[in-house]
Amino acid sequence: MTRLLRICLFITLASSATYHPVRVFAESASEPALPRADVEAIVHDYILAHPEVLIDSLKSAKQRQADQAATVAKSFISANRSQIFDDPQSPVFGNVMGNVTIVEFFDYRCPYCRQADPLLKKLISEDAKIRIVQKQLPILGPASMVAARAALAANKQNKFVVLHDALMARNFNSDEDGILKLADSLGLDIVRLKADMASPQVNAEIANNIRLARDLGLDGTPAFIVGSELLPGATDLATLKSMVIDARREQN
Repeated sequence: MTRLLRICLFITLASSATYHPVRVFAESASEPALPRADVEAIVHDYILAHPEVLIDSLKSAKQRQADQAATVAKSFISANRSQIFDDPQSPVFGNVMGNVTIVEFFDYRCPYCRQADPLLKKLISEDAKIRIVQKQLPILGPASMVAARAALAANKQNKFVVLHDALMARNFNSDEDGILKLADSLGLDIVRLKADMASPQVNAEIANNIRLARDLGLDGTPAFIVGSELLPGATDLATLKSMVIDARREQN
């Protein structure tokens, strides 16, 4: 074992309670080991001279974490397909009988979600076999929660898309009165809407979405599931189209 290799091994084991310099740096029991302080100085100087070693190591570790997270998410999606893709409380638009489903976790106050919404609209205008499932994930404060409840309640009046589009079109910090006035201007039954906003079904849908997001490892919005793949964060139309192609390929 070369001395440099033994130094690299030191970096891995130095924090271990079982660290023994002679075992790490000596070829044999008779070979003197470098003192720990000397090794630390060598490692320090080497990293200063070659910072790309740390950069490459961090990139590699980040990629491994991403790969592991993707594997865990894929397994979770496979085991929970019914809740993710076919929850009757989750609003759906596009072709409800489409052969590819895109699930979006979103928050009405999220600027990246508002940027993604027209991409989804364009996608279904160009591909008549796509089904969109909307998962409310109100994580940006009380106004987000009110908007999510209102949209889910509107779905019970078959007016989800009308209110959804209006909420997506505005940059708002509306309180409940403001959102109710908006809904009223769009022709929704406000008495029924207010009752449905507080219903057990709406409570359960939001709680279930939050649980799904947690189990998928999501820490923000938007996030998309296409087929068996999870895509967290903002995206573009080309990426969504590519994921749709991959999902159809999986079906064959």
